[in-house]
Amino acid sequence: MKIRILTGGLIFSLASISWGLCQNTIMTVKGPIPAGQMGQTLIHEHVLVDFIGADSISPSRWDQAEVLEVVSPYLTELSGLAIQTLVECTPAYLGRDPELLLALSEKTGLQILTNTGFYGAVNNKYLPEKAFALSVEELADIWVAEWEGGIENTGIKPGFIKIGVNGDSLSEMHEKLILAAGLTHKQTGLTIASHTGPALPARQQVETLKTIGVHPSAFIWVHAQSEERLENYSLLANEGAWISLDGIQPSNQKDYLKKLKFLRDEGHLDRVLISHDAGWYSPGEEKGGNFREYITIPREFIPLLLANGFTDADIRQLMVTNPSKAFTIGKKLLENN
Repeated sequence: MKIRILTGGLIFSLASISWGLCQNTIMTVKGPIPAGQMGQTLIHEHVLVDFIGADSISPSRWDQAEVLEVVSPYLTELSGLAIQTLVECTPAYLGRDPELLLALSEKTGLQILTNTGFYGAVNNKYLPEKAFALSVEELADIWVAEWEGGIENTGIKPGFIKIGVNGDSLSEMHEKLILAAGLTHKQTGLTIASHTGPALPARQQVETLKTIGVHPSAFIWVHAQSEERLENYSLLANEGAWISLDGIQPSNQKDYLKKLKFLRDEGHLDRVLISHDAGWYSPGEEKGGNFREYITIPREFIPLLLANGFTDADIRQLMVTNPSKAFTIGKKLLENN
């Protein structure tokens, strides 16, 4: 299956060009950077998450200065471990705070990405009431406006689209979310990262995107580690989707090693993303509660990979090359769309 990348008014076929010739921009909270400056990246982490629900959430529930004090040492620690970029995946109505992320980026020197989109997982607890009444096109208009004018009058632009669906067959509401994300991608070139889990809703989302001409390479299957049948990774990787294994902790590294060995042996290492899904400051808890560091991958998991047959080139693929390709801005469309 051929796709075409639209960028700068030109149309290219992936059959005839390399990724290096495509638009080469990543959008951070401080503005655009060349993809080559992204460096080693953690692709799924959180700084602050508030689980109170869309009907009650408000920025008044946290003090930005306190969050900055609590979180900045963890981000500074990453710089000492040669991590240059953190993709912050907290969506709107769950504690997304682009100004806080900008302050953290300026204080620590870490490059940070934020997002646009709505999160429907957990039975829609974090969807604003308006999401149910709006059409697919109206939802997309909201997200495109954040890309064009910045988030909530901050001027800070999203670097990707973040949605969430339940782990069973897609509901009508969640199909609306993925369709809106697809339309947003077609207008902005932002990659879609969808909190998903099992393979069934991942496949359904990919098929839905294809109906509107969006290629699977625009889609990140978030929390793919929840899928028990490893062969299902190959099904979507063969189509071009990104397989995100993003819950690495000290206690589960051998399980992730097994999954990565399978993907490497199947020839899919170039479609894999890894991260911790760690953090985060929790409003309502003293000093934000228990914060989980972002250090297992650089300190423990990479040495484990190297001790089990992975090469330095494989590590660069996982930590540098794949993230830069996944989050580079560019419209990834099926041929004839």
